[in-house]
Amino acid sequence: MSGTPGAERPAEPTLSHPVLKSLLGAWALAACSPREAAAVEEHLGGCGPCADEARQLRAAVGLLHPAETLDLDPALRTRVLESCLGRRPPRIPVPQWAAAYEAEAARLDALLQDMRDAEWHTPVRLRWFDGAAPASRRTTVAGVIAHLLSVDGLVAVALGLDDPLGDTTPEHGTPEGRTEAYWRASRFPPTRAVRDPWREQSHDLVRTVSFTGSGTGRLTVPYGACELPLRDAMLDRAFACWVHAEDIASAVDYPYEPPAARHLSGMIGLAAKKLPRALARRRARTGPPGRTRRLVAVGAPGRCLRLEIEGRGGGEWMIPLDAHAQGAEDSVEREVAHVVLESVEFCRLAAGHVPPEEAAVGQRGDREAIREVLFAAASLSRM
Repeated sequence: MSGTPGAERPAEPTLSHPVLKSLLGAWALAACSPREAAAVEEHLGGCGPCADEARQLRAAVGLLHPAETLDLDPALRTRVLESCLGRRPPRIPVPQWAAAYEAEAARLDALLQDMRDAEWHTPVRLRWFDGAAPASRRTTVAGVIAHLLSVDGLVAVALGLDDPLGDTTPEHGTPEGRTEAYWRASRFPPTRAVRDPWREQSHDLVRTVSFTGSGTGRLTVPYGACELPLRDAMLDRAFACWVHAEDIASAVDYPYEPPAARHLSGMIGLAAKKLPRALARRRARTGPPGRTRRLVAVGAPGRCLRLEIEGRGGGEWMIPLDAHAQGAEDSVEREVAHVVLESVEFCRLAAGHVPPEEAAVGQRGDREAIREVLFAAASLSRM
């Protein structure tokens, strides 16, 4: 009997698709019971049409009931983000190398959703390291999103999508040149209206790489003087999305967490992979200490620095410092320095938000080599 102590309760019935679809409006208004809400959210992870409808309903609710604060219900935001924006329908899997961009764009979009009109004009200072000293550019929250829209457009064009600059021709095809061209072409300073084209473009990027498959990752994306494979370009844009989301969150006094460990690991790995070329560019400008040496690939004979990143997404990388002269007897790899940084600290160094002289670093060995690598890491940044 049902009243017998210890008897198992019967399993709750599974709600059908039509019933779950009928509950979407109530769910968007946070009017479902806990059991109904849990069932709807589980369903959204596997049903693309319902996930799209849920996202539209949430947007409509936001227009009908403007938020009084940046975060009325943190739990609701997390559920919506994870269920509607952070997942894709099973039939359209997102390539692993594009997952970080999808996640960071969704997190930034969730932050922007609660912005009031006036907050889009909050001053924001974009910061980077120009190779010799810190640099910055004053803009607004809307200006930051216009910057992301412009630079993400490099990836869009490589994939055959529309260029957000339209007929505007930048003086230089660099990220900085494209951003300045977009800002100059705007009749008025960017407003919250820039969110929709940025959001649609980010969705188009993820949809395109998801539909076209893994072969797309072999495309290259021009960044002015250099090119990046599409796989690396998507990681680069994920990194920029996180860094500039932090810029916005700091400007409006709102907390913002670092990326998930698996995504942070990819961003750190990309920065470590760029370091040898950054070292070469820096030496070409300033000249290395002593006689000129040619940089070599990771693992080749020569001096190297061990870069150890601790914490979330960390690991170890051997950074080549130079190559020995042809015919040199000591042709084995020699570790001459060891640097230890916390993962988020390293990312902020690579973003130009922490001057290399001020980075919290554990270090041992050749001080000049350590200094070179820290300055090269900071020089990875740009506007």
